[in-house]
Amino acid sequence: MSNPEIGQSIQCGPFLTNYHDIGAGEAVLMLHGSGPGVSAWANWRLTQARLKSGFRLLLPDLAGFGYTPAPAGEPLDRQAWLGQIVAFLDALGIERCHVIGNSFGGSMALALAIEHPERVNKLVLMGSVGVPFELTAGLDAVWGYAPSFENMQAIMKIFAYDQALIGDALVQMRFEASARPGMQEAFSRMFPAPRQRWVDAMAHPEEKIRAIRHPTLLVHGRDDKVIPLSTSLTLLDWIEDSQLHIFGKCGHWTQIEHDAEFCRITADFLQGIPAA
Repeated sequence: MSNPEIGQSIQCGPFLTNYHDIGAGEAVLMLHGSGPGVSAWANWRLTQARLKSGFRLLLPDLAGFGYTPAPAGEPLDRQAWLGQIVAFLDALGIERCHVIGNSFGGSMALALAIEHPERVNKLVLMGSVGVPFELTAGLDAVWGYAPSFENMQAIMKIFAYDQALIGDALVQMRFEASARPGMQEAFSRMFPAPRQRWVDAMAHPEEKIRAIRHPTLLVHGRDDKVIPLSTSLTLLDWIEDSQLHIFGKCGHWTQIEHDAEFCRITADFLQGIPAA
């Protein structure tokens, strides 16, 4: 059986990037989070199924995640990932697109809007990193993960408000993904302890965020134990043309725990349909 997480490959600077190119319509770049064993497909598997009828969805695995290897000696930091993203858009001939960023991917979406504003139409930031906050116990556990079924189960339970979502099959799938050769080595390179410094490194200066003029939809789970709701409240204050949708009974997995409603409000926002 073929692995659905493996799509096409394209060279983006030093990174041979695994990606999916799905659907038709306005281009939407979808940037995944930084959990262990994550890939763009795993992150957006439900979202892409609902949005592909109206948009061209571009799902790259950033370097060190999923099926995009991180060559030895290449830095894995915000500038390296931003360079990969710009090279990815260039390689596909995408001059401008909407951008959806989840958690860590939200900081990268902000980086693209700040450094290359001409490449971005609208922003959707979900449980986004990118502003200062105190490292949560949940994020410290996520970034400090060591591969085991039990550790992955504990991480998954931190992500989700609805614990019924955390079945053994999901845990096993993500554990196996995190334990593939080279994955833990890359993951441990990114966010070694003490981890507050990586929260700070992924944050953008207030004045640069305040200069963003792109229409922005902020989405957050009220019960998020990984990235605090305060980050989206800060972004709502700093980004002039922004709106915030908060989901109750929702952790860090907005796109999974409330996938239908998340996709509805996202599609309406990107298409310019006023909120009901």
